[in-house]
Amino acid sequence: MFESHAFREVWAPRLLSLVRILLGLIYLQHGLQKYFGFPAAQPQNFHVASMIGLAGLIEIIGSIMLVLGLYTRCVAFILSGEMAVAYFIYVNRPARGFFPLANGGELEAVFCLFFFTIFLVGGGIWALDNARRRR
Repeated sequence: MFESHAFREVWAPRLLSLVRILLGLIYLQHGLQKYFGFPAAQPQNFHVASMIGLAGLIEIIGSIMLVLGLYTRCVAFILSGEMAVAYFIYVNRPARGFFPLANGGELEAVFCLFFFTIFLVGGGIWALDNARRRR
């Protein structure tokens, strides 16, 4: 049943949308933390006019657009780039070791790859992009 082409054709786009929505909501927490101290404490060195402030703005706006499925591919590309910058430049994880588990960069690496995947394959069936295209 699960291996049938018909089953995958029906459920794969729905699962992709569900994963996009859930990870978008998880990602939203990072921006909300930076700007509003919710659901965790605000970073000590937070300033709106800083790299962390820009990252928080990208995270809030981008994750909301990702959850809605609005301009999904463009937003996913920007969010993937943000996570690449966080991994390689801002925190400089490679200087702490090669493997993300050892250098503490697992979260940045997973988000970067997830967002890049969404950029390549799209947002699934439950996205406002689909309604926008129909018009």
